[in-house]
Amino acid sequence: MSRRIVSVIGNPRQESRTHGLARTMARELGRALDSAPGPEVDLARLGARALVPDDEQAKSATHQVATADVLVLASPTYKATYSGLIKAFLDRLGTGSLKGTAAVPILLGGAPDHRLAVDVHFTPLLLELGASVPARGLFVLESELESFGDFARDWADRHAPELAAVTAPRVSVAGEPAARR
Repeated sequence: MSRRIVSVIGNPRQESRTHGLARTMARELGRALDSAPGPEVDLARLGARALVPDDEQAKSATHQVATADVLVLASPTYKATYSGLIKAFLDRLGTGSLKGTAAVPILLGGAPDHRLAVDVHFTPLLLELGASVPARGLFVLESELESFGDFARDWADRHAPELAAVTAPRVSVAGEPAARR
């Protein structure tokens, strides 16, 4: 079964190192789950429109996220947590709206002091939205960027079964596939 993998990048700079992490993880998850990486929601391109309820680009980005099977969410670490940009965007989603979606939260940081931020702050936000986070979030140090490709490949291979189980199609009583949401 092919899974729809969507990346959300919460760095206010386009084509950032954070974006590279998300792209690498999505590619490796696609390989491990026998799926192609899907769309990228680069919030730097959306900017302040993430706060505008009727903005068509923001609505489209929200739809991309809400219909994903697997979400890769990457943010730089700001003040010991994720960026305000990714928070503002995720606030567009209702509680429980990501039910049936597996999420992989990633934070990029300059020092190990905030290593727990991904599990203490980012993961609870995703759980509130209904996503399943079947593995601990990833905190990547800037000094680890060069080796992240190998790490992402190993991580994706190790956690693909858990992610696949979360996104497995539901079967209705009559034996027909049931909607996940």
